[in-house]
Amino acid sequence: MSIRILAAAATALGLATGCATTGGANEMKLAFDFTDGNPAVLLKKLDNVDITRRQLIESGITPKIVMTFRGNASYFTQTNLAAVKEPERADALRVAAKLREMQKAPGVQGLEQCNLPLADRKLNPADLMQEVKLVPNGWIALGAYQQQGYAYIAP
Repeated sequence: MSIRILAAAATALGLATGCATTGGANEMKLAFDFTDGNPAVLLKKLDNVDITRRQLIESGITPKIVMTFRGNASYFTQTNLAAVKEPERADALRVAAKLREMQKAPGVQGLEQCNLPLADRKLNPADLMQEVKLVPNGWIALGAYQQQGYAYIAP
């Protein structure tokens, strides 16, 4: 077999098993788009992003990660949890703690909240966590990241 066929087979195997190779790159740009309205689910997804970040670093790849929040995930980027259902508030506080931790983690470039869903959900932009940047339109921001070479991921 030629080297090209072997390389293509290895790449296909990596993609099929969910473990794509980086092709020798020393950096990986990832833009995660969160819309989850369940804080327990959101927390698990944030944990998986953190595992991904650490695995990249351990393999010698510099991660460049942006996490964006839109839709019902917007409830969990707020300091005021009045709009969060009482049974979900403990998980919402865990999400906030994870966001604070992730914002400081090596490889995390930023956390961004789309402004568009806030008014419909009666959320005040002034109540946004200080670790999260407010952007006018999350889709435009995500498009801009993709133009910069970030892979769009909707976990």
